[in-house]
Amino acid sequence: MVKRIRRAAVLGSGVMGSGIAAHLANVGIPTLLLDIVPRELTKEEEAKGWTLEHKQVRNRLANQALERLLKQKPAPLMSKDNIALIETGNFEDDFHRLAEVDWIIEAVVEKLEVKKEVFARVDEVRTPGTIVSSNTSGISIAAMAEGRSDDFKKHFLGTHFFNPPRYLKLLEIIPTEHTDPDVVAYMKSFGEDVLGKGVVMAKDTPNFIANRIGTYGLLVTVREMMQGGYSVGEVDSVTGPLIGRPKSATFRTLDVVGLDTFVHVANNVYENVEGEEKEAFRVPEFMKTMLENGWLGSKSGQGFFVKQGKDILELNYVTMQYEPRKKLVTPAVEMAKQAKGAAAKLQTLVYADGDRAGTLLWNIIAPTLLYTARLVGEIADDIAAIDQAMKWGFGWEQGPFELWDAIGLEKSVRKMQSEGRDIPSWITDMLADGATSFYKTENGRLFYYAPGGYKTVEENEKVIHIRRLKEARGVIKKNAGASLIDLGDDVALLEFHSPNNAIGADIVQMINEALEEVNRNYKGLVIGNQGKNFCVGANLAMMLMEAQDENFFELELAVRQFQQALLKMKYNPKPVVVAPFAMTLGGGAEVSLAASRIQAAAETYIGLVEVGVGLIPGGGGNKELYIKRLNSLPRGVDVDYVKIAASVFETIAMAKVSTSAAEARELGFLNHRDGITMNGDHLLYEAKQAVLSMYEEGYRPPVRKKVPVAGESGYAAMLLGAQSMFHSGYISEHDLKIAKKLAYVLAGGKVPYGTEVDEQYLLDLEREAFLSLIGEPKTQARMQHMLVKGKPLRN
Repeated sequence: MVKRIRRAAVLGSGVMGSGIAAHLANVGIPTLLLDIVPRELTKEEEAKGWTLEHKQVRNRLANQALERLLKQKPAPLMSKDNIALIETGNFEDDFHRLAEVDWIIEAVVEKLEVKKEVFARVDEVRTPGTIVSSNTSGISIAAMAEGRSDDFKKHFLGTHFFNPPRYLKLLEIIPTEHTDPDVVAYMKSFGEDVLGKGVVMAKDTPNFIANRIGTYGLLVTVREMMQGGYSVGEVDSVTGPLIGRPKSATFRTLDVVGLDTFVHVANNVYENVEGEEKEAFRVPEFMKTMLENGWLGSKSGQGFFVKQGKDILELNYVTMQYEPRKKLVTPAVEMAKQAKGAAAKLQTLVYADGDRAGTLLWNIIAPTLLYTARLVGEIADDIAAIDQAMKWGFGWEQGPFELWDAIGLEKSVRKMQSEGRDIPSWITDMLADGATSFYKTENGRLFYYAPGGYKTVEENEKVIHIRRLKEARGVIKKNAGASLIDLGDDVALLEFHSPNNAIGADIVQMINEALEEVNRNYKGLVIGNQGKNFCVGANLAMMLMEAQDENFFELELAVRQFQQALLKMKYNPKPVVVAPFAMTLGGGAEVSLAASRIQAAAETYIGLVEVGVGLIPGGGGNKELYIKRLNSLPRGVDVDYVKIAASVFETIAMAKVSTSAAEARELGFLNHRDGITMNGDHLLYEAKQAVLSMYEEGYRPPVRKKVPVAGESGYAAMLLGAQSMFHSGYISEHDLKIAKKLAYVLAGGKVPYGTEVDEQYLLDLEREAFLSLIGEPKTQARMQHMLVKGKPLRN
């Protein structure tokens, strides 16, 4: 029986160690963060009269790491309050306390001998059964465990997090031959269910899976750039989103990672492989020169790129001088941009013979695919693990084998063979057997090719794929904006799929139809999707067009219908659980606030941001956030309605957006009944479970009650703050006009303090304010600017 992880310790408080400790705190695990004892005092410590024996000095490295966690951007902590779960200490005074924890994670310097010394000490103090792991990015796991006790070896494995641990999904688990299979299985489920990671099982080989392939791909790109005479900027312009890779593409990624880190990882493979592969991991001379110059990237202020004033310059690797950034513009690039879908874009590019971009990309992609294919069985047991590692660790939209399917396996192999490239025998055998793709889907299940035939891709039972669900079960009803799908167990799913999941008349219509269908035939409804963002608000372009054409009757009708759909949803007899994630803005936040319950992904960025385009929320968001804050107060306490209204006013007027679901709870968008899902892949499953539990508990919709408001005194208080900001020059005259409208709505109009009003009255106030603002030329200018520039206009 594997002991459950309730407490943890991290050894080493550097970037990775402190980041792992922060993520453990994010999931509620008390963590001890230890580092070495400093041997010298700082000037500040001397000035305070401290000695080397002072506790603050002895814990300095771990304490400084904690301070960095609170300042770092993007924030490693989902809530600053989580820092209370991290306790600091040092290797001399606190090592014995490792006996108190259930998981010990080593994140010290990447030197085998140092790690072995640490583990020898750990073995002496740990409680039998305690899991011990290394966060090494490539040192042999088995070598670290040499000489340790049998119980240590049974509970020892590699757990390689990717940086930053909060945001990068991949966790590579690397067992040794001695690791207890029950420990491996427990850590896999703990990694997925508790830490929210995408877990892949890797073999104990240099750099494991993602870094091995990612480093190879980057070095192939560098060599192809040099041989083909391309510039750094040209390469980055075609190796990013155009081919399904992150915006940081190749060299911007290296600048972010740090050239020193990259070279260390490349050298790790170089020193541990032979022959042609060894040569592939040789770092080019110009990169060694950059290293000597200290041009490491973002952390040193310059690398492959440097910012001078407003301009970003690229490094000319021949002259080692910085020059204006270039882009690769070719016929194939322009055609790919017009192509629909990832497969069509890739095929347009890689088969564009004679095109500079096409040639570059083919000569990067082909060798990377072949290298990856040769490693199947060596670095991982199957192609699915490799694909998942590259998607979760490097942000690729498609893993190598998915990408190979996208460009066409047969066609690409013919081209590779015509160029004299060596094709791994298992792929030629696969094609000879009539298998022409690495993956296939049947009855909603995904299969991958393995020698001997196709095998099911094993996934956590909590993973739901909407696309596969539709293929297996079909769609109950749909229109251009949304689809209603059977989620199983008598729960339905309403999926938004308009462009950017923006709310328009089609989605409002489907909300109404979904509620009717669910009330007839289902236990409840989940509203969720698997787009890039949950919902970025209403269809701004459509609203602007109607406003400019002065079609205020149509706008009034649209806003009224949205309000009524959400009111209907709020009081629906069957439970409705909304599952927001990523950007959940404006109308997306309003849909969430109207739900029976919210089940939010941990990475949910929710906010009522309408003031950014010169408006206030119009779908009931003001009312619902106010009510949610009122309802969060304990019963029996004296309620200050002015204080509540003012806090909601501040949240909406400042367009505050949570940086996590934990922060959304602090801002009042979530309450204690709402849930948070650490693993985004489990979000729909957990939302569905919430519906089922509410149904089984005999769900009753909330009783419609009148809402007590702050009235005239609340309006005056809110207005006072806004006018003060206006007179101080912090906000414009138009900002003040918006603030007045918002204050009037939140106060409930000019009524006495504590007056109880109907929700419909508040909705009418909100709608009138929204419509009066959308008719303003300055608001329309803000909307136009947001649509064109993607950022707010201050006018």
